[in-house]
Amino acid sequence: MRTLGIKEIMDILPHRHPFLLVDKAEIIEEGKKAVGYKAVTYDEPFFVGHFPQEPVMPGVLIMEAMAQIGAILILSQEGMEGKLAFFGGINKARFRQKIVPGTMLRMEVEIIKQKGPMGVGHGRAYDGDKLAAEGELTFMVG
Repeated sequence: MRTLGIKEIMDILPHRHPFLLVDKAEIIEEGKKAVGYKAVTYDEPFFVGHFPQEPVMPGVLIMEAMAQIGAILILSQEGMEGKLAFFGGINKARFRQKIVPGTMLRMEVEIIKQKGPMGVGHGRAYDGDKLAAEGELTFMVG
């Protein structure tokens, strides 16, 4: 297992605040499986409008956070320096639990298929042991 802090993550991903949605990542199996974490705080810019009376992390941002974990997994491999991972699609997305301020969002991403620059990962996001969201994330490396 290899643990990446924010500096290492920023060396791999081009994302920056406020769109970098990963605080820490653990590569469990190179090119195959990773776990990432996002401390969801009241200071997140999206909570201003989603929703002022009941702040909830938008589902699309949960999917994006999982995609960033998948990108870290793919782009941290040898020979991938300087490349970008792009979304190709989201399939079978399901949202089961609200993510609110104070949550330590844990995301698990596993690459289930890859051929050349294209592939599919399956992501799951958790609030503690409760499954909050999941989906298949298609990506392209360029």
